[in-house]
This record gives sequence, structure tokens and C-alpha cells, in this order.
Amino acid sequence: MKIESVELLRVDLPLVAPFTTSFGTQTIRRALLLRVVGKAPDAAGELVPVVGWGECVCLSDPYYSPEYLDGCAELMRRYLLPALFAAQADGHEITAETTAHFLRRVIGNPIAKAAVEMAILDAQLRGRSQSLANYFGVTRTMVPSGVSVGIMDTIPELLDTVAGYVDQGYVRIKLKIKPGWDLAPVRAVRERFGEELLLQVDANAAYSLVDAPLLRRLDDYGLLLIEQPLADDDLYQHAQLARMLRTPICLDESIVSAKSAADAIALGAVEIINIKPARVGGYLEARKIHDLAQAHGKAVWCGGMLETGLGRAANAALAGLSGFTLPGDISASDRFYTEDITEPFKLEDGQIRIPTGPGLGVEPIPEMLAKYSQGSVTVEAN
Repeated sequence: MKIESVELLRVDLPLVAPFTTSFGTQTIRRALLLRVVGKAPDAAGELVPVVGWGECVCLSDPYYSPEYLDGCAELMRRYLLPALFAAQADGHEITAETTAHFLRRVIGNPIAKAAVEMAILDAQLRGRSQSLANYFGVTRTMVPSGVSVGIMDTIPELLDTVAGYVDQGYVRIKLKIKPGWDLAPVRAVRERFGEELLLQVDANAAYSLVDAPLLRRLDDYGLLLIEQPLADDDLYQHAQLARMLRTPICLDESIVSAKSAADAIALGAVEIINIKPARVGGYLEARKIHDLAQAHGKAVWCGGMLETGLGRAANAALAGLSGFTLPGDISASDRFYTEDITEPFKLEDGQIRIPTGPGLGVEPIPEMLAKYSQGSVTVEAN
């Protein structure tokens, strides 16, 4: 496609309730959206005007990953977009499939790169009236929906919150844990809701290998998995821990590419992979990890980063692939937001419907963008 301009838009969406993990509490979701304007080939190969949307799901501060929102915006403006414009000026075709190649000189920064790739992919698919799900070869129309429950102040508060989600029809509950908030909440939820509830925990790298005796006690509660118990850069110790536990270990922050997924599998450090497209550099790399895991008999599921409807739509399409055999964190919009910037996603019998329209299948509602906008800047092609 030919890119004419890229607009970087900031929006602040208030959360319906604070969301607390081992690395902090969010009350507002500050998101960076990308609007790519240009021309892309239609089904007949003729260039037609297109607009594509992307979402940068980086947090405001560098606590989940080294990237942070202001840094991502500056990186896009100063490095990523100029690199694409330079390649385009040299006569190269810009597509989602070539984006990573043209951005390779910029080291790291997968979340920022993923947002750029996402917007370009949306634009080129809209040009040929193809949905993202169709592009992936997805045949499912719905994906099962789990919900992530943050760290609470009290056990009764936690139980009331989980009860609300169970009543709404969510098919799987994920509890955030950290030292001092682990065995007691898991025990309480299991005792209250029974063995039938699909239950898993997420430590966000809050423990070390010396905590293995404590983590082993989680084996008593029939969990689907324990997610990222140890540091994200320590595959070897995860492999050691895996041999000590009956509960399968799932890796999240440790999986930053198909290569890192292959390393983790080879070391025996992982049985289940949480695929977050932004964390691995985009939806195309996410599909590679899915294919790799499937070839090695490892389960995958799609994690969430409090996405707006844009990221939620893309995640639902990805999670439609056959290897995604566990419910993901693709919840309804009202799990986090009173108002989303797109038409809201709704829970239907414990599932989320995969959009079938061109590209992502959704786009921002202008009134919602105006209401929650914190300003924008446009970067023009040369």
C-alpha cells in the first residue's frame, strides 16, 4: 500500500473499577491509537483510498515492559514512521508482511512496532474487503471468554467480584496474585465456587525460585495453570520450577517472539503460552507462535492488555485459530469500560463474537473519540 499520513491519537478511558496487579493499579486506560491514511490494492489490484486503525497497548509507565506510552509515541514519530516512509520513497511496497523488515534497524520496542503493523494490516485488508479472521483462515464465529480479576483489598470483596463475573457467564476466572495474596484468595474462590470453575492464576513475575514450596501448595486447587511465576528473563529457572509442580506453567512476559517460544519449549520451561500480540511485535508474529506451539503440542490462549474495541476485535480474530484451545482474556467491553471507543463487545453465552467486517471489522465512533481525546499529531509521508 501507499501511506500518505499517520495520525497518532491519545485517548483516556476511565475504568469501571481500579485494576490492580503485582506491578501497580490502573484507574484510567491511557491508549495511543493510530490512523493510517493511504491507498491499498483492492481485490482486482486497483489502488483505492483506505483508512486503517491500530492500537498501542503500552502502559503509561515502564513497569510491565521497558516500553511506555509517551516513549512509544515518540519512537513512532521519530523512527518507525520515517523508516517506512523512506522505504516507500525508495520504491518498496509497504504491507503488514514487510513492516517488520523495514523496522528492523530499530532495536526492540515490539509493542510500538505491533501497533504500526496492526494499522497497516487493517488498511490493506479493508482495501480488498477481507476480514482479519478470514486472513488468518479462521472458521469459528465465536471464542470463549475468560476474565482477569485484579488484586483486591479483602477476600469478601474478591468473592463478590468473582460471583458477579460467574453470574454474567464468563467461562474462566484468572486471579492476579503476588506474595501475600496467593494461597488465601485461591482457596477462598475454590471453596466458594467448587471444582467446576475453570480457575487459573497470574503472578506477573512476582516470585522467585525460593518460593517453590509455596507455589507447590497451589497444586491442591486444581488450577488450569500458573502464569509467569518467575522473572521474565529466566527460562532456566522456570524449567526447574516446572519439574517441581503438577500445575502447568504458562509463560507470558517471557515470550517476546517465536524464537523465545521455541527456546522455552526446548528447555521444558512451558506447557501453555499466553500470546499477547503486542508483546511479541504484532499479529503476524503471534500467528507464528501459535503455529509453533501447535506443532509441539502446547496449548495457547490470547491474553489481554485492557484493549479498546480495536484491540479486542483483533484479539478475537486471532483467538479463532484452532490452536487457541483455552479461554482467553477477551472479555466484554463493559468489563473495563462504561463506554468504549467502538461499538461495545458483548458476552453471548460465555463467548465473544468475532467481527466479520473488512479489516478489524470495527472502527472508532467519532463522538467517542472526541469525548475522550487528549490530542493528536499527524506525521506526513515525504
